[in-house]
Amino acid sequence: MSDLDVQVPAAFDPFADASSDDSGAGAKEYVHIRVQQRNGRKSLTTVQGLKKEFSYNKILKDLKKEFCCNGTVVQDPELGQVIQLQGDQRKNVSTFLVQAGIVKKDHIKIHGF
Repeated sequence: MSDLDVQVPAAFDPFADASSDDSGAGAKEYVHIRVQQRNGRKSLTTVQGLKKEFSYNKILKDLKKEFCCNGTVVQDPELGQVIQLQGDQRKNVSTFLVQAGIVKKDHIKIHGF
């Protein structure tokens, strides 16, 4: 039985590039916009990877006023500061960030169903 060479494939992590050590939006880094399902029809939109020099609270205030939804800034130990918004606001947030000049369109990745 020892003559058989069994090769076990390594586990593939699709979010390995998103959870790298430096999650700030640098030269090649992306801003990740995700949606998470809560319960029933409720969902949560998260924005991560914005540059550190931006004021997250001011961006959040403008997003909340623009889209009439509630939100918060959460400090994550791995990802840093993450903006959370109520509802599925993926397309709205991406167009807002591009129009405000915070990020370029090719540096935004939208995830979710």
